[in-house]
Amino acid sequence: MELNERKTKILEAIIRNYLETGDPVGSRTLSKYLDIKLSPATIRNEMSDLEEMGYILQPHTSSGRIPSDKGYRFYVDSMMADKEKEVSDMHDMVVEKAGELSELLKQVAKLLADNTNYAALISSPQIHRNKLKFIQLSRVDEGNILAVIVVEGNIIKNKMISVNGEMDDDTLLKLNLLLNTHLNGLSLEEINLGLITLIKERAGIHSDVIAEVIDAVADAVRADEDLEIYTSGANNIFKYPELADNEKASEIISTFEEKNQFGNLINESLSKNRTEDEEGKTGIQVYIGNESPIESMKDCSVVTATYELGDNMKGMMSIIGPKRMDYEKVAHALKTLQEQLDTLYKKKE
Repeated sequence: MELNERKTKILEAIIRNYLETGDPVGSRTLSKYLDIKLSPATIRNEMSDLEEMGYILQPHTSSGRIPSDKGYRFYVDSMMADKEKEVSDMHDMVVEKAGELSELLKQVAKLLADNTNYAALISSPQIHRNKLKFIQLSRVDEGNILAVIVVEGNIIKNKMISVNGEMDDDTLLKLNLLLNTHLNGLSLEEINLGLITLIKERAGIHSDVIAEVIDAVADAVRADEDLEIYTSGANNIFKYPELADNEKASEIISTFEEKNQFGNLINESLSKNRTEDEEGKTGIQVYIGNESPIESMKDCSVVTATYELGDNMKGMMSIIGPKRMDYEKVAHALKTLQEQLDTLYKKKE
């Protein structure tokens, strides 16, 4: 007897259903749960074969079945093989797209500066309200395991965890199953103390490892990608007499060169955008003179807009010029690029 495709689907359905409910799984339940149409009689025959092959057990006198250790082993091995491939594919895709995106954002900044004759900047997209996609624990050597954490936006975070003594394959597979069963698809807010306590209790002597993994999950879900800022057209400032004063121009140019002061502007703009989204509004933020969160820009007007690349990946683009800037032209340029980025991203997807 071999584990063919139909038996595999039934075994996986039994395991997933049992993980969700904790109750033995019967043929009638499976007939509703499976994505293939089989009669309860056919399912019972296949379940008998799976029991004979050692993949499932019949507890007590119940008509339902539960996975055996052999069944768990098959499920976890299959799951982890799929996840390893998914991690590899995601990593390749993220590296490729990161390079493409960097060049694209540089071009956008230059286009804004050229089209408006003002200074322009654009930030790399940040990830907000992430949810966990999955976790993979792998042994590195006798005293260390690697936790690979994948969150929304296909962002991959790694953390090395020290362990006392070598952790065998069975233990790693059980910890992987425990973590993924309870945490996949959850946001940081949903990973509460009660859930953490439950997982640590079920991990037994490995609760300290679970604690470190959950800390890493919190960091990964909470953390944004490293913020990159691309600027262009800073020298356009010298075209406007009110900003061309040596001291003022020098401060503005220094801000563009150092870039670190733009963080507050980006965070404030993205925060206001999230509030407007919740209120059903969309639009452009305009900071005039002293309204600017950047001290060196108090004699300027700063106009910002956010762009979105899906999966809550949002960034900010901004145009900086004199208070007498052509606001209509600037707003039109930002709106046009918002739409073009959105269209370009959808085409790539």
